[in-house]
Amino acid sequence: MTTVTTTTTTAAPAAAAPDPPQVRRRRRLSPGRRLPAARLLGPLVVLALWAAASAAGRLDPGAIPAPWTVVRTAGHLWTEGTLPTDVLTSLERAGYGFAIGLTAGVLLALASGLSRTGEALIDGTVQLNRAIPTLGLIPLFILWLGIGETFKVAIIAIVVYIPIYLNTHAALSGIDSRFVELAEVQGLSRLAFVRQVVIPGALPGFFVGLRLGVTGSWLGLVVLEQINATSGLGYLMFQAQNYGQSDVILVGLLIYGVFGLVSDSVVRLIERRVLSWRRTLSN
Repeated sequence: MTTVTTTTTTAAPAAAAPDPPQVRRRRRLSPGRRLPAARLLGPLVVLALWAAASAAGRLDPGAIPAPWTVVRTAGHLWTEGTLPTDVLTSLERAGYGFAIGLTAGVLLALASGLSRTGEALIDGTVQLNRAIPTLGLIPLFILWLGIGETFKVAIIAIVVYIPIYLNTHAALSGIDSRFVELAEVQGLSRLAFVRQVVIPGALPGFFVGLRLGVTGSWLGLVVLEQINATSGLGYLMFQAQNYGQSDVILVGLLIYGVFGLVSDSVVRLIERRVLSWRRTLSN
């Protein structure tokens, strides 16, 4: 008799499916999107604190008048016709000085940055001029040019051209030499080299200098309009100091601040348009 033996085979458990790989979340390091009207947020906060402190009686009205007092004074000066004349005079002085300084700064930077001879003749002189306090030149310029408008425009031009020259010249010196070698291999002419390599490479530094120059023109104007002037915001503030009118002084300071903020914003806008090809943290 044959015995049939049945062997039972136990199936091995199926291998467990591997866990899906964990996706590591990328950390954002950029500042993120721009806030709408971001540059107005800080001044508005300061204005709100000023108004709150004035309403609570924390500020001496004789030293720091309330915002509504300053606005009322500005309206009164505008109605009298004093403020429009002073504003236009200040804009004219700043505009002439800025135009001359901008032209001089760019031309000197190009001559110094594109030529070793120009650098030897120009850069040292500009660095010496930078080391001398510009406002310290006022007595000498009065002797040379008189006490009229000419010396005021000349001082503003000096204040403007120095930062424009320094930043543009630094940008020119920082252009990668490989771009120069590539232009030589391609056989570019001098004019094409300047247009296609020099100008794009120098524009970022130029705009930094331009912003500093715009701010410098307003800073110089505050001092210059208090020297033998008969009109202008600085003259208005100087007369208000003699009569203890702190509200008028604050009107002039606020107008200077608005001019500086608006001009800087305009330069920033132009910079973003012109340098739209760059991918930076700012955009």
